[in-house]
Amino acid sequence: MAEVQVRAITKYFGEVKVLDDVSLATRQHEFLVLLGPSGCGKTTLLRIIAGLERPSRGEVSIGGRDVTGLPPRARNVAMVFQSYALYPHMSVAENISFPLRTQHMNRDAIREKVAWASGLFGIDRLLKRKPRELSGGERQRVALARAMVRMPNLFLLDEPLSNLDAKLRASAREELQTFQKRIGITTIYVTHDQVEAMGLGNRIVVMDKGRVRQIGTPLQVYWEPADTFVATFVGSPPMNLVEQGGVLVGFRPEDFLPLEGREEEDVERFQFEVTWVENLGAERLVYGKTAFQSKNGRVVSKLAPNIRVALEAGKTYTFAVPRLGIKLFDRDTGTRLRGVPIGRG
Repeated sequence: MAEVQVRAITKYFGEVKVLDDVSLATRQHEFLVLLGPSGCGKTTLLRIIAGLERPSRGEVSIGGRDVTGLPPRARNVAMVFQSYALYPHMSVAENISFPLRTQHMNRDAIREKVAWASGLFGIDRLLKRKPRELSGGERQRVALARAMVRMPNLFLLDEPLSNLDAKLRASAREELQTFQKRIGITTIYVTHDQVEAMGLGNRIVVMDKGRVRQIGTPLQVYWEPADTFVATFVGSPPMNLVEQGGVLVGFRPEDFLPLEGREEEDVERFQFEVTWVENLGAERLVYGKTAFQSKNGRVVSKLAPNIRVALEAGKTYTFAVPRLGIKLFDRDTGTRLRGVPIGRG
């Protein structure tokens, strides 16, 4: 299995810079997720790693070998696209075996490989069907089996679950993670969905406007964001940001709770005017305003079912955040500040 190193990759399309000095490295057997909004450059980076695009500057190495100038076939990587790209006139078995037939592998070996790959994804009963006879989840499994049948050194996935409905996506994430752990192939996965990123990735690369904003585990990215972009892109609802004492004070909605009934002494208190309470069954989202200006115009509290404090729109309550849950950011650059005290509210 191969480790990937991307060194100072810059990519222009005409005069538009879509990647700006991007560097990262995978770890052995890792599931690495590239997360960011549409147009941030994550798919372009994946295509450069695959050899489908050439960087304007920078290098890509796979397994310690510089592959920057090599075509896709010479890199021994497998890529699954958002559209799956199955051949409609071929059966499932023919789709899976296609990359082996182009390598002129003998028929017995092909039959054995197809049986292995289809069994791996539980689609061996579908081998005679055409793609039009399959569900979205079954098509996704066929695309994965076709990618895996060559036993590549690296697995590249470009939003392969985006065409599935919400319920199927959840089960597909579980299957994909289980499969990746079982075979141990280093995997790079592109998505704009933070739930997918948090649930699948050993580490997450958060990207915006062609640059890497943070690389870390899901918990590091969520609880220790490097800047205000990461703080507000990861999390639903996103981190609250209020201006206080010349800095931006950040805290997660689930840390921003009514003071009533709480035992923590080391907290930052806020007077919180409730404007709307949204009951979602498993939780309540409470929207409102504080005395400090919010970056997005409002502050949100996320209350678990065990917090039964009655809250009404139009009334003001004392809310509090544990000081350990408070993150400070530079007001102008958005960069995380460390070691800067916050005045008591």
